[in-house]
Amino acid sequence: MKQPYYAVIMAGGRGERFWPLSTSKCPKQLLDLVGDRALIAQAVERVKELIPVEQVFVITNEDLVEATQAVLPDVPPANIVGEPMGRDTAAAAALGCALVQKDHPDAAFCILTADQIMGDLDVFENTLKSSLELAIEEDVLVTIGIKPAHPDTGFGYIHAGEVQAERNGISFCPALKFEEKPDLTTARRYLADGNFFWNSGMFIWSVASLRKALGAHCPRLLEMMDAILPSVGTDEFNASVLREYEQLEKISIDYALMEKAENIVMAKGTFVWDDVGSWPALENHFDADAKGNVVIGDAEILDGRGNIVYSRDHLTALIGVEDLIVVQNKGVTLVCKKDSAQEIKKMVNALRARGDAGELL
Repeated sequence: MKQPYYAVIMAGGRGERFWPLSTSKCPKQLLDLVGDRALIAQAVERVKELIPVEQVFVITNEDLVEATQAVLPDVPPANIVGEPMGRDTAAAAALGCALVQKDHPDAAFCILTADQIMGDLDVFENTLKSSLELAIEEDVLVTIGIKPAHPDTGFGYIHAGEVQAERNGISFCPALKFEEKPDLTTARRYLADGNFFWNSGMFIWSVASLRKALGAHCPRLLEMMDAILPSVGTDEFNASVLREYEQLEKISIDYALMEKAENIVMAKGTFVWDDVGSWPALENHFDADAKGNVVIGDAEILDGRGNIVYSRDHLTALIGVEDLIVVQNKGVTLVCKKDSAQEIKKMVNALRARGDAGELL
């Protein structure tokens, strides 16, 4: 008899803030940005002691299925599912629920993302296991909030209530409200308050609880699930998904469901966590020299401070500059200020609009 725990890993992002290393054909989840394996491979590895690899589903873009299979040889090929078009995380969560329901309608499953980095893996595993146990036993939607290490403006936050339960040493609280990414003053207030946690984007629920919640708050997604279910595992599956996705709006699971539901419980995550959203995040994972420069690859820096340099293909030299991101990859050079890292996505869009960047994007 199959154990009732599953994982659905969302791996559909393009990672445009890591351009020019991350491209549409090889996005960041397929790269070994941190560690010696692709980020998606690390995500699967993290849950293998708790969830059999046969019960792990990966949802990616249709045109990335083969590349994803190549870096996940232990995951059954049929478990790597391609979306025909991007419809954000609400659609992906509902699709994942259909896949799990077809295999084990009484199961609980976690929604994870392919591009996060974890430390203290035994604590992470205990947090996930305790959350799955709770989701099996009670009609709740569980999310994991990360205790902030500093006032960060790049994450959404969860305002948590008082601890209501302890399970295996993990604290569970009601999630009172989901907050958007704050400005620095607000982020500092959140940190000082002590009851605000980074929104990790990880969710845990039973098939039954998610179906019930979707029916109450976003019935169109429940209709999509029920339309797709009969085709799961058949030759009609891809065509069925395409028909349904064409009719869906693009919306995140946070907006579609989590900001509306009232039965949300937050597990306090005390493990090391980073969503590696842009180039400056690498400073958390690589040692800097005496002047604060982080070098990945081959670079020489003379009289420079606080720079991040990625140059594995050839030598890159910097003189007298500070707080820059410099990336060399396959004939493309990117130079920008660290505090402009979020603008890299705008550059990608500008190059795409120009129409002649082709394979470089």
